[in-house]
Amino acid sequence: MPLDHPAPQDDLILRTKVDQLNDRLRHHSATDVLRVAVDAVPGLALVSSFGAESVALLHLTAMVDRDIPVLFIDTEMLFTETLVYQQEVAERLGLRNLRILRSEDVRREDPDDTLHQRDTDACCALRKTRPLNAALAQHGGWITGRKRFQSGQRADLDFFEVEAGTGRIKVNPLAYWQPGDVADYIAENRLPRHPLVARGYPSIGCAPCTSPVTAGEDPRAGRWRNSDKDECGIHFVDGKAIRLGSTTK
Repeated sequence: MPLDHPAPQDDLILRTKVDQLNDRLRHHSATDVLRVAVDAVPGLALVSSFGAESVALLHLTAMVDRDIPVLFIDTEMLFTETLVYQQEVAERLGLRNLRILRSEDVRREDPDDTLHQRDTDACCALRKTRPLNAALAQHGGWITGRKRFQSGQRADLDFFEVEAGTGRIKVNPLAYWQPGDVADYIAENRLPRHPLVARGYPSIGCAPCTSPVTAGEDPRAGRWRNSDKDECGIHFVDGKAIRLGSTTK
């Protein structure tokens, strides 16, 4: 049965709530953020790509509540390694509420799977953003694995933020983690790594739009290489980038 989605709240009310949560948890751990989020954000879900670093957040969440819905978007253009890894990690962590999302419009709008060659934004919207937005309509908030160090647009990221115009809250438990923190957590907990990491893929998306990264490059340099694009659109509203961090300033 679909979740009963709470009535959307006014952005101003949500911003006040988000600022209070951020102030309260400013110096707390990712686990503390997750525990508070489960109680403070109704209908909370985790969105995971099962990518290079995803297992850390998946493990943290599983330790707090294995019944939290985990939304995985199968774009039908993912690496085979990602699909196999997703199944292995879900079983290893005992995730009890995994939901696989796919676009219902791919065969009509991109029958020959070439849209990404002509318009990467349209392809991401078709295969990622639209199916995720449809699924998130049943939730009052969602957990992401975004971190400040990943790109310029994420530099001001905080633990909690308002997703403008949706009545939802985004929760970023790893916002203040550094690259070494992720690797250390995975190693200390003996978690399985995505097999493509060892082959030079520190950030993993769809196969046609992801390339290996060389030493010294930004970890996300292999995403949509040789273009200005560095976000798939999942963290955009109405095609516009949302400012990360507190939205009351």
